[in-house]
Amino acid sequence: MHPPDGRVVSSFIIQALSNKPTTIYGSGSQTRSFCYVDDLVDGLTRLVNVEGGVDGPVKRGNPVEIAILELAQLIIFLMGSRATLELRPLTRDDPRQRCPDISQAKQLLNWAPRVQLEEGLGRTIAYFDNLLSPPGEAKKLAWKAAQ
Repeated sequence: MHPPDGRVVSSFIIQALSNKPTTIYGSGSQTRSFCYVDDLVDGLTRLVNVEGGVDGPVKRGNPVEIAILELAQLIIFLMGSRATLELRPLTRDDPRQRCPDISQAKQLLNWAPRVQLEEGLGRTIAYFDNLLSPPGEAKKLAWKAAQ
């Protein structure tokens, strides 16, 4: 992920790193599911190696949902940030829920995500802390994210 990509996880982490208000659109009750990249790569590798191939898409992702508000609070907590929450109007096209049905991936690929949300967030927080820290400066959060 790149810092300005506009994705919710990277946006929340960058806002929390700088102790800026964490922007929540709507009430934050809309849910999403997050899958760590290592798990997605494992699922893709299994998919391309299926004997005989597979016709059609096989959804991969994490079927465990979290509300956007809870995600923001979790990131702030994990980072020990002083960031506050700022509610803004919900955009028209924002879905209420995003959660994949991975039953086909479980059956065909013997695959399911293994990295839990807090562990994946910890790794991602450490990545952004390292990426955004000036060269030679001690990383602010690496010890917390590794816990």
